[in-house]
This record gives sequence, structure tokens and C-alpha cells, in this order.
Amino acid sequence: MYAVIENGGKQYRVAPGDTIQLDTIEGEVGSEVEFGGVLALMNDSNELVLGSNLSSARVKGTISGHGRTAKVLVFKFKRKKQYKRTIGHRQNYTQVKVSEILA
Repeated sequence: MYAVIENGGKQYRVAPGDTIQLDTIEGEVGSEVEFGGVLALMNDSNELVLGSNLSSARVKGTISGHGRTAKVLVFKFKRKKQYKRTIGHRQNYTQVKVSEILA
């Protein structure tokens, strides 16, 4: 059984027991979170459920940590103009362990 959920404008395929990295979610480590934005659901009987049949579908999980990803360096330059600029970016994330999918 797995589900496709939406969070922060991105879609994630999750199954019970998976650990995923999402954009930062408010909450303490160890607290429960529930995702209602289920876009698709694959049942145990291999039936794909879509659309209005998912109005009551939920995905429950537990926050297992907060952190920051590795630094991404961005280098800009314009040739012959002596323009160079280096900037870096580290994205914040929340790690969530999916516990169950409620259909």
C-alpha cells in the first residue's frame, strides 16, 4: 500500500515505514503530523484510488528530526566585465517517518 501526498507544492510517494524529507514543518521532534492532501492511493488489492474517493484519506507520521541540507554554491560571472559573485544556499528540512495510511 502506498499513497501520493502533496506538501509545500511538491508531491511525494510514501508507504508505511518510509522516512521522507519535507520542507520545514512546525512541530517538536516526536510529535504526530497528519497530511490530508492525498492525491492518489494504491490499495492492498492493487486498486488505484483517485479523485473524490479520497476525501477521507489521511497519512499519519511522526517528526523524527529537523536539519539543513548540504550547501549548494551558485557562481555568477560576466566575461570581460570583471563581474564575479559567489553565493551559497542551505535549505531547511523536516524529516518525517510515515506510520500509517488511513483510507
